[in-house]
Amino acid sequence: MAQRFDVIVIGGGHNGLVTAGYLARAGLQVLVLERRPVVGGACVTEEPWPGYKVSTLAYLCSLLQPRIIQELELEKFGYHLYPKDPAFFTAFPDGRYLFFWQEMRKTVEELKKFSPHDAAVYPEYEAQLARLAEFVESILLMTPPNVVAPRPADLLSLVRLGIRLWGLGKEDMAAFLKIMTQSARQFLDDRFTSDEIKTTLATDGVIGTNGGPSTPGTAYVLLHHCMGGATGQRGLWGFVRGGMGAIAQALARSAEAHGAKIRTNAAVQQITVRGEQATGVVLEDGEELAARVVISNLDPKRTFLQLIAPEHLPEDFRRDIARFRIEGCSLKVNLALDTLPEFTAYPSQRLAPPHRATIHICPSLEYIDRAWHDAELGRPSEHPMIEITIPTAYDDSLAPPGKHIMSLFIQYAPYTLKDTDWDTIKEAFADRCIDLIAEYAPNIKSAILHRQVISPLDMEREYGLTGGNIFHGDLSLDQLFFARPLLGWAQYRTPIRHLYLCGSGTHPGGGVMGIPGYNAAQEVWKDWRKGI
Repeated sequence: MAQRFDVIVIGGGHNGLVTAGYLARAGLQVLVLERRPVVGGACVTEEPWPGYKVSTLAYLCSLLQPRIIQELELEKFGYHLYPKDPAFFTAFPDGRYLFFWQEMRKTVEELKKFSPHDAAVYPEYEAQLARLAEFVESILLMTPPNVVAPRPADLLSLVRLGIRLWGLGKEDMAAFLKIMTQSARQFLDDRFTSDEIKTTLATDGVIGTNGGPSTPGTAYVLLHHCMGGATGQRGLWGFVRGGMGAIAQALARSAEAHGAKIRTNAAVQQITVRGEQATGVVLEDGEELAARVVISNLDPKRTFLQLIAPEHLPEDFRRDIARFRIEGCSLKVNLALDTLPEFTAYPSQRLAPPHRATIHICPSLEYIDRAWHDAELGRPSEHPMIEITIPTAYDDSLAPPGKHIMSLFIQYAPYTLKDTDWDTIKEAFADRCIDLIAEYAPNIKSAILHRQVISPLDMEREYGLTGGNIFHGDLSLDQLFFARPLLGWAQYRTPIRHLYLCGSGTHPGGGVMGIPGYNAAQEVWKDWRKGI
């Protein structure tokens, strides 16, 4: 007879662990099943070379909700965050450079080098973004209303949302409506004159996104990356001690402390359905496990098109899930370094402010748009945008003494290539990226001890990210809020009774924030108390 649990969570990524943690604290018998040998999904620390601990995919933290950190007692279980300062460093081909600092006064002084006008308006830009982010954050921890078949509670939710929007005031309401539809370039052009300043700010609008700064919708992605408060300062990102996997480990220990069971190397082959109701899972080795509730932390396509037999789902639902846009455009390179990169624009010969910042290699908005245009044609960018971080500038636990880890998040690297494949070209593309960095830091090639290249195809095969999409689906207006993943199915429930979603393919989307897992747990617990 199959072993039985109250809840089975498929996938031990951070959202699945958040869901498990809350339901275990509610007293339910919870089992988490993770396909890989380690929990975390894309939020993981691994050791590709002896002595070097690498945040293999996700590499910075800001969006993780303070409420989740506090309620699941993550600090008690080892979570610690180092806020970045400076936040950004961009070097330009003419030898100039630009810093953004934690302290507003220092940032304003830096911006004056490029535009006194932009320096003067920047504080209000940040203040307005903070107000808009605060408004959006107020709806992150809510279950979206069903606008297809609304119940009284859904209508009331829409009314409350409208009241909140009205409360922004005329100017901020107009800015919010624009940021939901405009490109990052349009949004920034309305406020700033310096291309260097706009380029640095625009990077937040295209990270992980199918689009360049001139693509409509990228302004929202910029806001999405400014909403986090994990560091204590909205929009500021930081490094997790022990790498991003320390978040997953803290979540796992928190859940286990309240009775949850976690199994690794336990790949689910099928969700069992009887009488239009999920009843458990079958593992790839044939083992059957039963549960009153099944919750999938996998993306919508993987859940509905791979784990559930077609006859158990409405045909139009399967068709719409198949159309859900989920192809990624990013490639990750992790490096072990013998010494720090030496930037021509900021020579130091020791640990210096650039090494502590997120470093951007992208000299102009046109440069990023051209890089995206290459991807639209089915080829990796000839001159890619590169976001560089060096976590060992803060955390000495990640590498042997005197050595360093360097992370490269590279765009654009489209999942679907024309006339070639990623297994054939990924190393050559990584070589091109290193050559580009060498134009700004000439010693980088001689500093590299080890290199790991992870293509979008690798992200899919090894980490379960369908299409190599780090967000479990595009963060476009038609795939957000009450339309994520589909209109009528944004409340974490599915057409199959007792089957729920808790991953980033649900509201509010991707990033290491934990909110999809939190919201899903609330809906499951609500149904459980009604006698699920």
